[in-house]
Amino acid sequence: MGARIGRYRKPENRMKSFAIFIAGASVLVSAGVLRAEIKIVADHNDGASAGFKFKNVPLPSRGDAATKARFTIVDGAKDGNGGDADKLHDGRVPTDEDQPSENFFFNAGTGGGRLLVDLGGAIDIKQVNTYSWHSGTRGPQVYQLYASDGKAGDFNAQPKKETDPEKCGWKRIANLDTRPKEGESGGQYGVSVSDSDGTVGRYRYLLFDVSRTEDADAFGNTFYSEIDVIDLNAPEIAEAAVTQPISKTFEAEGGKYQITIDSSAAPDLTEWAEKVLAPIAQEWYPRIVKMLPSEGYEAPTRVTIRFREGMGGTPASAGGGGINCNIDWFRRNLKGEARGSVVHEMVHVVQQYGRARRNNPNAARNPGWLVEGIADYIRWFLYEPETKGAEITQRNISRARYDASYRITGNFLNWVTGKYDKEIVRKLNAAAREGRYGEELWKEHTSKTVQELGDEWKKLVEEKVAVGSSGK
Repeated sequence: MGARIGRYRKPENRMKSFAIFIAGASVLVSAGVLRAEIKIVADHNDGASAGFKFKNVPLPSRGDAATKARFTIVDGAKDGNGGDADKLHDGRVPTDEDQPSENFFFNAGTGGGRLLVDLGGAIDIKQVNTYSWHSGTRGPQVYQLYASDGKAGDFNAQPKKETDPEKCGWKRIANLDTRPKEGESGGQYGVSVSDSDGTVGRYRYLLFDVSRTEDADAFGNTFYSEIDVIDLNAPEIAEAAVTQPISKTFEAEGGKYQITIDSSAAPDLTEWAEKVLAPIAQEWYPRIVKMLPSEGYEAPTRVTIRFREGMGGTPASAGGGGINCNIDWFRRNLKGEARGSVVHEMVHVVQQYGRARRNNPNAARNPGWLVEGIADYIRWFLYEPETKGAEITQRNISRARYDASYRITGNFLNWVTGKYDKEIVRKLNAAAREGRYGEELWKEHTSKTVQELGDEWKKLVEEKVAVGSSGK
């Protein structure tokens, strides 16, 4: 599978050439008598597993010069679903093809952006290596790489998109476009920029002018996993591979589904995760898939559950095929709500409601209360009904509205399911996933509006709470 990479010669030596290596094959573009050449090696692993192992591109590093560098967004903005720019030099790479929080990518709908890497001082750069991974068009890399020692009188350390870096103290090093000429674009991509002289140059700053891979929808910004800068004079240990995570993959439903649990950031939770959490995920993920079908839809077959730090007060979150678990919160709740919270997030992995708007910008928007309500209905009334965690009591009766979200909406859905339509959740889920949700669906399936249903339900729960509080 080929890829496109722009040809470029170093401006300080017009007699140098440019070499292209794609997935093991090489092409050399000559320009007279050669003394040195900028080389770009680009590898693509289609459908790869964790590890970022390429034939020609080095493994990601955990001790390169970029590790202690400062990464700054010069133009554009990071996507709220992704990680910060620090993800690009933390020495860790994703273990799954769709892990937004473990990658940096520019905001959906934008045309990319610019990233500044300040190494803290000029070094002889041996290589600049970039890594990315996604199942679709967010896999390939498209960017121009500039470098500077910062000494030019007109040097601008943070040139915006409208500014040509070469006119304010920067040199263009490479022009890259690894999008395949044909076939699918998903997978892992590794790119290495070097020079046959042994050093790309002596620079302090690098500027990545990043472009999106496609503009057919709002999801064409590459999932960048790691950026390495290799110092020519650094010890060889600087190029050691990223430490493999503490993870184990479990099969579910005869191997149809693979569930990976990564406890690298919390080794003390490994035993609990494998003995307690894994069996729950193996049983309930396939069950949730069957509960929430829709025509032509296939739920993710690979799910990664990862324990993470820095999640604040959020117990858990989900995105794509990944689930993030707040380490501190889980340590406190292993005997409480920890298991159920993962079941809730597995529902979100199966829902995949964003796919409708990716394919159709005019698709209906789904109300957040319903999205979370479905997840809590499955959690509290199907997975752990014995805990009665979604009961309406004197403590929360003031918030008893059908659209209150989470467990209260879950209670409402459970009531509608029992009294009016046992398939209501399945039907609402299919409509939400297909971008056709509307309030008229409630009347279509129950003969009542959602407001009428809400009023009837609330009256009943108020009566129940009143009876309970009176001791009758």
